[in-house]
Amino acid sequence: MKPLKATDVETLAKNSTYPEPFASRMLGRVKRKLGDAFGLSNFGVNLTTIAPGGESALMHVHTVQDEFIYVLEGVATLVLESGEHEMRAGDCMGFPANGEAHQIANRSDAPMTYLEIGDRLPGDSGSYPRDDLAVIATEGEWVYTRKDGTSY
Repeated sequence: MKPLKATDVETLAKNSTYPEPFASRMLGRVKRKLGDAFGLSNFGVNLTTIAPGGESALMHVHTVQDEFIYVLEGVATLVLESGEHEMRAGDCMGFPANGEAHQIANRSDAPMTYLEIGDRLPGDSGSYPRDDLAVIATEGEWVYTRKDGTSY
């Protein structure tokens, strides 16, 4: 194994695992799974770039997973249930499990890039306060339903 240039790690072939109508909202997002490139299994590290007008994910919160972001370049808007905050290169934020729902949006006119780090503890699920979506992790994959449990 040897060091890699982060931008040489392949981008995800599929932009999102969300079902429609949510997946198309992620078209402005490009992820590189840096942790996977090194076989990391306890936590994930993604290099994520969001085009102007794009968003990182639907506003969400995890039940088990802690998350951390660090802005590398550009201007991000951190969207929380309690309000919004502008973030620039060098800014960071952590999201404990069962904390406040969050998402990153790019409301600027230039791409923004950040590192996203999260653990991979078993039994995680998520909730989406602004969308009719629920998720549970099963055998390493996310399974999405509507909030009432019906399939998409």
